[in-house]
Order: sequence, then structure tokens, then C-alpha cells
Amino acid sequence: MATSISNQPDPLQTILENGEIEIKGQFSRGYNYTFLVNVRYGESEIPAVYKPGRGEQPLWDFPENTLAGREVCAYLVSQALGFGLVPLTLLRDGPLGPGSLQQYIENDPNYHYFTFKPAEIDRLRPVVFFDLLVNNADRKGSHILVQKRTRKLFLIDHGLCFHVEDKLRTVVWDFAGEPFPPDLVSALSIFLADLTGSHHLSSALATYLSPQELAALCSRAEALLAVGQYPFPPEDRRAFPYPPV
Repeated sequence: MATSISNQPDPLQTILENGEIEIKGQFSRGYNYTFLVNVRYGESEIPAVYKPGRGEQPLWDFPENTLAGREVCAYLVSQALGFGLVPLTLLRDGPLGPGSLQQYIENDPNYHYFTFKPAEIDRLRPVVFFDLLVNNADRKGSHILVQKRTRKLFLIDHGLCFHVEDKLRTVVWDFAGEPFPPDLVSALSIFLADLTGSHHLSSALATYLSPQELAALCSRAEALLAVGQYPFPPEDRRAFPYPPV
């Protein structure tokens, strides 16, 4: 059963939730099975990215078979914040069993954080803010996409998020020491109020996160509001993902 925080699914969501999934190829990079698929529903057909749970490699610090659900949670949080940074993502059954199914974003794979122009880097403050909140342990440079047609920023690969311990590993430390932009602070304040007061949002996230992980998400939101600025890389642990791209 797909999970959404919207009561009125858009056409894209309807296709991803109900369409027939056909595997077209496999992405070779990454440790977990990731497939490019076509999703056909009626007369409509769209490309998507399918990550079956059975293709997840066991990790010592994340519970087994939870990465697909964390992908969905990242989308739900991005939407609740009003950022729209994560492509539409849901959990549903597929050719290789249940897994995450995500809208495919057409982009230039050679254009990423390490090849961005300064103006593109300047757009990444909401990206870093989002990663701080979801505790992203794997923000590689290639996980930040610029959609070809719209030039809109999108973020992918959020299986390693929402851990209760501080796991932030990212290549984007450009804004360390800067105060958070007021619009991001306002969005986070509203998000925190919704998370603690809205049964709908908390229930949607609790489908995939443990009570401890959900409580940690609330604590991180409160801490970010209290600190008010982008952190510097920690010196007592690894602060960068490997590989960085």
C-alpha cells in the first residue's frame, strides 16, 4: 500500500501507485539493487527508479530491510516542509517484491556538486538544511540533481537517513557558520508543529520509522531551531561520505 500525505493524488502519483512496472535496466553504481523501470497505467507511461527491499545489503548500524521506507520518509518530510526537493517516492510491490518507487529525474550525470558553478552552489542552503534535519549519512555529490527541463534541484538516495545517532556525512559544508535563512527557519517551525500536533504526518512517518527515530527527528528539529546556524564539520568522526561522488 503506497503512503502519501495528500488526500488528492496527482496524475503522477496515480501512475506510480497503480501502474504496471517493467524493468528496463539496472544502475551499476551503488551497493544496493537499483533498477530503471517503466510504469504503465492506461495510456500513460513514465520512467521511475525501483529499489526492491530484497536487494538491500545488510548494514551494521541500520535495521535490516528498512532503507526503502526511509526513502519514502525523506519524500514525506520534504513535502511537509514545503521544499519539494525529493522526487515523488512511495512504497509498493514490484517485480522483485516490495520496494521504493521514485519518479525518475532526467539530468546530466556529469553535472553534480563537484562540477556546479558558483550560482548553483548558492542554491544548496535548503539542501544542507534538509540533510541536517533527516540526519543524512550519505549525501554524495551525485545525489544532487538538476533537472534538465526545469533546472529544478532534486535530491535522491535517502536510504541512510533518520538514524537516532548523529550520522551526518555530506560533501556540502559550504555554509558552515552562516545563520539559517529566515524562510527555512519558518518552514521548520511549521513542520515541527505539524509533526507534534498532526496525527496524519506522524502516523505516515511512523509507518517506516521506529518511535525512537521519530522522537530523534523531533529533537533534531528543536535543536536546529535553537542553534540557528549551519554547523562546521565534526572533528570526532568522519564527516564526509565515501566515495564522495
